[in-house]
Amino acid sequence: MASLGERFEKLVEIVARLRGPEGCPWDREQTPESLKKYLLEEAYEAYEEISQGNPLGAREELGDLFFLILMIAYIYQEAGAFSLEEMLFLCAEKMIRRHPHVFGEEEARTAEEVWAQWQRVKEKEASKKGGSRVLGNLPRSLPALQRAYRLGERASRVGFDWKKAEEILPKLKEEFQELEEALVSGTREKQEEELGDLLFTVANLARKLGLNPEECLKKALEKFQERFTALEKEFLARGQDLKEVSLEEMDQVWEALKRNEGGPS
Repeated sequence: MASLGERFEKLVEIVARLRGPEGCPWDREQTPESLKKYLLEEAYEAYEEISQGNPLGAREELGDLFFLILMIAYIYQEAGAFSLEEMLFLCAEKMIRRHPHVFGEEEARTAEEVWAQWQRVKEKEASKKGGSRVLGNLPRSLPALQRAYRLGERASRVGFDWKKAEEILPKLKEEFQELEEALVSGTREKQEEELGDLLFTVANLARKLGLNPEECLKKALEKFQERFTALEKEFLARGQDLKEVSLEEMDQVWEALKRNEGGPS
């Protein structure tokens, strides 16, 4: 059976052939810029399989993600930006640096101690890059709710936080009132600002409750999609298209579906 190193070399050979003169016309045209959107897609596909507890599906999707990362890195190597060897060396060096309790002389006996140590190392790295030592360098391309959650989480590490979830409720009401005022007399920019403040406060409330707002919203979206699909099927069974149905009629069926589900919303 081939070794792990041999498997990796085989993948590199496949990428090289795809990018070669006799390779795939589509692959030869790709750039890191054109491929970056697929990183999110492949990562989310792997995320779905992991969330569903499907190890075989995760194996496949993680493989797809790994291959895409390798393809992008190989294109950078072709352009002379960096080599695969440099990338792997720097990655290994970073992981060793962030685990001094394993590869160095420091001690960390619990997961909490490891986490604190990891954060200290990351803070030093962030300060060298000119960023915030506390907030770090969270990618701006993260889904906004997830980024809000992570920013609040990091700020809380230095005590910049509410003590209890209940303490956020007055702030939530305040932000909602400011949004109401902006809807009445504010500009579009002001409405955007106040809505953003409200969403950020909601994300912090979720965090203080021990919930991830991104996951909360995903579940709400799934519920909405299932319920709306049931609504659509109900009217189709009656021989009606939704475009022909009044909002009042849809509301009646919607409420009936909610009651049948036994849910509060």
